[in-house]
Amino acid sequence: MNAKKVVVAGGGVLGTQIGLICAYHGYDTTFWLRSESSIGRTQPKIDRYSALMIEDLLKAKALIGNPMGAFMYPKGLISEWNGITAEKIDEMAECAKKRFAENVHIELDMAAAVKDAYLVIESMSEDPQAKIGVYTAMKDLLDPDTILCTNSSTLLPSMFAEYTGRPEKYCSLHFANTIWKNNTAEIMGHPGTSPEIFQKVVEFAASIGMVPLQLHKEQPGYILNSMLVPFLSAAQGLWANGVSDPETIDLTWRLATGAPAGPFQILDIVGLETAYNINQMKPAAQQEGTTEYKIGKLLKEKIDRGEKGVNFGKGFYEY
Repeated sequence: MNAKKVVVAGGGVLGTQIGLICAYHGYDTTFWLRSESSIGRTQPKIDRYSALMIEDLLKAKALIGNPMGAFMYPKGLISEWNGITAEKIDEMAECAKKRFAENVHIELDMAAAVKDAYLVIESMSEDPQAKIGVYTAMKDLLDPDTILCTNSSTLLPSMFAEYTGRPEKYCSLHFANTIWKNNTAEIMGHPGTSPEIFQKVVEFAASIGMVPLQLHKEQPGYILNSMLVPFLSAAQGLWANGVSDPETIDLTWRLATGAPAGPFQILDIVGLETAYNINQMKPAAQQEGTTEYKIGKLLKEKIDRGEKGVNFGKGFYEY
């Protein structure tokens, strides 16, 4: 087993960022993707997010000497702000370019992808059957000591533990979007997760520049999404019921709270397909006339038009 090899199963918005932050911190990182068409969708994300990470790293030079710098620097990229210099940041940016070029790989062959991996992070869509399919195909290909994590944002690890073939080495490891700035890592086990494995995942999260946030019991949505999903659902309900339009709802939230983004701007970043999958898991989404049913219908219309969010050039807004 290679202690520096990490595999990310999936190349979505967050999966791409997870792989890149691992590569930045020195891990040999492989993206396992389902098909050639997946490469065509993932490679632009790799290019975009690696460029954004380097750009934000270089922008941090302007924060040196600014009292607010200690709050605004990209914490997932710079481990210690005190004593940082422009020269050091330039060195880090050059190192980042080298690591992105050398440490990032794409593989379609699952067996080749996961061979000798220390840790595999499943980052597929929020579709239980899709996740079960991946675990079932992967379980006999993993090395005995490989740790398996899910980045699911709403589903519990106990739902899938039996399908992994290694329930004691399986837990959730959930990240926030713009991982290099919002450097949180929520670690959540299920009743069968080994305490030793849980601790190893905590240590891994710290090694890639994250702040490990440990959950003591299973909670749908972890800490972050237990707060975020109801907020986004409430905003979508206002839209679906014709109370107001997305732009006005976003403006209301930004003006009233001082937040940099409103709920529909956040949905564009998360991706409308993810929002749709989360909504459709609610029983009420199948009952005609309910708010959840209306939300699903409206989101599906946008998805079918290709309006899937930031990475597709348009969601609720154009990019």
